[in-house]
Amino acid sequence: MLMFGEGRRGLKAVVNTLSTTTGLVLAVMLLLRVQADGPAAFGVYLPGNWPVPYGIVLVADRLSALMAVLAGAVGLAGLLYALARWQHAGVYFHVLFQLQLMGLYGAFLTADLFNLFVFFEVLLAASYGLLLHGGGAARVRAGLHYIAINLVASLLFLIGVAVLYGVTGTLNMADIAQKLSMVPASDRGLLHAGAAILAIAFLAKAALWPLNFWLPPAYAAASAPAAAVFAILTKVGVYAILRLWTLCFPASAGASAGFGGDVLVWGGLATLAFGTVGMLASQQVARLAGYSVIASSGTVIAAIGFDAPQLSAGALFYLASSTLAGCALFLLVELLDRARQVEEDRPDLDDGNGALPAFLDAEPLPGTNLDDEEEVLIGRAIPAALAFLGVGFTVCALVVAGLPPLSGFVGKVAMLTALLDLQTRPAWALFGLLIASGLLAAMALMRAGIRHFWTTQDRPAPRLRVVETLPIAGLLMALLAMVWQAEAVLGYTRATAEALHSPNRYIDAVMDTLPVPNPTPAQVPGVLP
Repeated sequence: MLMFGEGRRGLKAVVNTLSTTTGLVLAVMLLLRVQADGPAAFGVYLPGNWPVPYGIVLVADRLSALMAVLAGAVGLAGLLYALARWQHAGVYFHVLFQLQLMGLYGAFLTADLFNLFVFFEVLLAASYGLLLHGGGAARVRAGLHYIAINLVASLLFLIGVAVLYGVTGTLNMADIAQKLSMVPASDRGLLHAGAAILAIAFLAKAALWPLNFWLPPAYAAASAPAAAVFAILTKVGVYAILRLWTLCFPASAGASAGFGGDVLVWGGLATLAFGTVGMLASQQVARLAGYSVIASSGTVIAAIGFDAPQLSAGALFYLASSTLAGCALFLLVELLDRARQVEEDRPDLDDGNGALPAFLDAEPLPGTNLDDEEEVLIGRAIPAALAFLGVGFTVCALVVAGLPPLSGFVGKVAMLTALLDLQTRPAWALFGLLIASGLLAAMALMRAGIRHFWTTQDRPAPRLRVVETLPIAGLLMALLAMVWQAEAVLGYTRATAEALHSPNRYIDAVMDTLPVPNPTPAQVPGVLP
């Protein structure tokens, strides 16, 4: 698409859509493959055919396949939404979008720390451009803060990687985990320092308090499709923490067992509380959505720190659910704002340009009850656009707040059940905060819903393009499918958590992978033996 230059935007859109759809299909195939292969399912690929740990290694296990599917789903939803309007706001939108997806897929599939750094930089560089897409002072101001904090985090990432390489002599994650027990006591402090520096970089990207001041203004200033994709960017930091912490500091790690676990628990609790208070204080739905992302990251980080497979299983279910809901909410934000700004003289009905019409007749029937102002009490017109926005916002609100009967409730119940079995003070703290945060989030979202839907009787109905509603509808259907297949999805996340908390499976799968032998002359077509 870079070779197409500044023109051929339609062709770029086709290429981008086909590529993004193919990426989602391949991610789903990876997930089905590891699900079918049982607990020991690891797909290991050596791109350069060099032996481990000297070459690049890509690994698809249950966790990376799940994150790849989420990245593909969020990416496709954001792209389809952008085809209506936002692709025209900049020249290189489609190129940046593909770079963003490449960085996400690479970060989830790599098994090497330095390549993780490379993919982090690819997705961050693309996110800088996507955040500024569309221009405007607000985006530039928020973009500068976003770029500054991520450059500092990247520098810490590189320093942490260098320290760990100096201590262990390797950058392959499985090899690092295998060699930690051989690190002498004199180097143990240096090892922990490198791990802590690396963790700060990941936690800054995961929006852990107090490193998350940049997120609400940046996500609120971004265009709707960019913010929708950004819903999974914080989960990249969460994924990196989950992957490396369970791999390198399990209960069998000796003197380093559980290193930093308390920081994850209490930092996650503080982040969850901060995100919840921020949702209550937000007067704009865009900032409310940003704080909901912070709250979901805090929930998952706190759950990780307990090193309990059952709790991690519920947290993974909640992670998938909150990511899809956050993406849908960011897409709804622009439509809600557009509905509040609709012109008084705009008609309610479709004008042939793909808008959604009203689906109830506005003409009162004979004998219809009227209010004091001669307005119909029952049977007032409900435009399809307004009904869609209301239903979509309600579903997202229920999932974000963790209220029944949707997927957010299932994930929170799974976590609450696991916390009851732990019987520790931090577990009770997270138990209470999960319930309180859900109630407060429901209050904040209900207030926003009242402002947008209960005080709009005098405004003409908004007009939405069908192409803008399809990706939101798809995300909502995915959330409903997670409830319909809750037991199957929970079974997958349980198996994922068990594999994560048994790191020897991952280590053995990577370290036992051998390069493909070079073909003999007889095996090469056209070459005589």
